[in-house]
Amino acid sequence: MTRIGEVIATARRAHGLTQEQLAKLAGVTQAALSRYENDLREPDDGVLDQIAHALGVTPSFLRRADRVHGGMAVDAHMRRRATAAPGVWRRLEAQLNMYRWHASQMFEEVTINASSHVPTIDALEASPADAARLVRAQWRMPIGPVRHLVDWLESAGCVVFVEDFGSPRVDGLSQWIGDHPVIIVNAVVPPDRMRLTLAHELGHLVMHTAVTIGQDLEAEANAFAGEFLMPADVVRPALRNLSASRLPALKQEYGVSMQALVERAFHLGLLGPKERTRIYKVFSARGWRVIEPGSDDIPIERPALAEVIGSALAGRGLTDREIADLAGFASAGENALFRPTGLRAV
Repeated sequence: MTRIGEVIATARRAHGLTQEQLAKLAGVTQAALSRYENDLREPDDGVLDQIAHALGVTPSFLRRADRVHGGMAVDAHMRRRATAAPGVWRRLEAQLNMYRWHASQMFEEVTINASSHVPTIDALEASPADAARLVRAQWRMPIGPVRHLVDWLESAGCVVFVEDFGSPRVDGLSQWIGDHPVIIVNAVVPPDRMRLTLAHELGHLVMHTAVTIGQDLEAEANAFAGEFLMPADVVRPALRNLSASRLPALKQEYGVSMQALVERAFHLGLLGPKERTRIYKVFSARGWRVIEPGSDDIPIERPALAEVIGSALAGRGLTDREIADLAGFASAGENALFRPTGLRAV
C-alpha cells in the first residue's frame, strides 16, 4: 500500500480544510476520507480523481509526492514566533511541502542553469559569520549592503515564493528539493523584515542540512543574516556612537529595520546594554516599536524565477493547461506558482 494518505492530509491542511469540509467537496464520507488519510484504505482511481479535483491538484501529483518533511527537520527549516498557534504552524508546514512537491515535479521537466549555487556548510566547523562571508565570496557579491537580495538567491537556483500566510506570527519557511532550495516568505511583512527573513532562511539552508543536538538554530540563522546583510567590516564604522537620529538613514542604506541595526551594533560590541535600552526607549516614545518609519521606501523584493520557468515552457509551445499539469495543478487557474508572464486564455 502507498503512503498517499499522508499526502492527502497534507494537501488538505495546506488548503485550511477540515476532514469534513474536504469530504463534502470530494463527495465522499468523512469516515472514508479518514481511512484514506490514515492509510487504512487506498482510494480507487475514481475517488482519487474527486479528491484531487477538490484540492486543485492532479491525481498524479498525489501519487508522486514523496514523504512529508517537518519543520526544523534535517532539510526543512521554519522561522517561527513563539506566539504562533500550533494550527498555523501545521498549515504553513503543509503549504511548504506542497510548494516543494509542485516545484519538484516542475524540475523534472525544467533544468535551471544557475550562475552559482547555495553551498552547505557544517555549522560545527564554521561560525555563522564565517559561513555568511563564504557565501558572499562564492557569489562574488560587491562589498557592502546587499541590493536585490532575491535576485542573488534566484541566481543561485533558489526558488522564492511570496504568499500571505494569513498570520503575522510566522515570517518564512524553507526546504531543499534535491539540489534546489525553496523559500516562502510572508507577503504581509514590511520589505525590511522580508529581506531579513530571506537572509535568515538562507542561513538555515546553508548551515542546517544536518542538525546536531544542542545547536541554537534560530540564533545561528540570525547571526548569519546579520553578517550577510550587514558585513561587520563595512558596517562597523557606521554603527559607532549610534543614536536614534542616525538610524533612518542607515535603514535605507542597508535595507533592514532600525531594530536590526541596533541589535547588530549590540552584538558587535559597539553598543552597551544601557545605550541599547536608551535607544529602545526613544523607539517606544516615537511609536517605532509598532511601526518603523521608512519601510515603504525600501524596494520590495519581487521573485521572478518561477514565472520565468512558466514563461520558458510557454515559449516551447506549451499551453497554460499543459504547464499547470506539469506542476501538478488541476487547471491553469489553480497554477499560482509557475504561471507564465501575461497568462493567456486557453
